[in-house]
Amino acid sequence: MNHLYAIAVGSNRPHGRHGRPPGVVAAAIAELDAKFGLFDASPIMLNRAIGGAGRDFANAVTLVESDLEPPQMLAVLQAIERQFGRRSGRRWGARVLDLDIAAWSGGRFASRRLTIPHARLAGRAFVLVPLTAVAPCWRLVGPLSARHLAARLAHRRPCR
Repeated sequence: MNHLYAIAVGSNRPHGRHGRPPGVVAAAIAELDAKFGLFDASPIMLNRAIGGAGRDFANAVTLVESDLEPPQMLAVLQAIERQFGRRSGRRWGARVLDLDIAAWSGGRFASRRLTIPHARLAGRAFVLVPLTAVAPCWRLVGPLSARHLAARLAHRRPCR
């Protein structure tokens, strides 16, 4: 059975062959297209780094179709990250490529190594905004769609 996956793509370190982070993201999208057949991809967006990542990120979201179940999809995504030169490092650190399963057509999924949708997805504009470009009505948290969650973030006011 085929599943539709929303894959968040991010980079904040240059790559020897693909160049600056937007080029890395574009190359990763091409790799996902070659492996799975791309259903759609958002524009590449530049975003401020969070946590200790330091450098700003280039981000996008792709929709791919696959018959893989989430654990197998995660393994393939991690292999692509390693192919691009990603090494284990500190959490929130700079990285050449980060591929995460933002959502899948199977709904919720939870295991020891993987939770779909990500527990903090509702607060991550760098994933929600590109996701709204390709799947604005995708339900992520109960009845709330990607568009709804992105609008909530856009209207959030800082606490004083």
